[in-house]
Amino acid sequence: MVIQTNMTSKAITEVWEETVEVFQKYNVPITEKSLQVLVTENTLQVLLTELNNVVGSSNTTCIEGG
Repeated sequence: MVIQTNMTSKAITEVWEETVEVFQKYNVPITEKSLQVLVTENTLQVLLTELNNVVGSSNTTCIEGG
């Protein structure tokens, strides 16, 4: 699974505890709001890249729809 903009920080940290540090680094609160609501567009892509690197996930490791 790739971490995506429609996911919430709370759900992400429940599955991947190691992402808490990334959210703290970018001052993103752990809530039930989606990342696209919590983070500006400029920061969002950087945040997603870092989160996916931390959990070892990328578009090449995942198939569409699965």
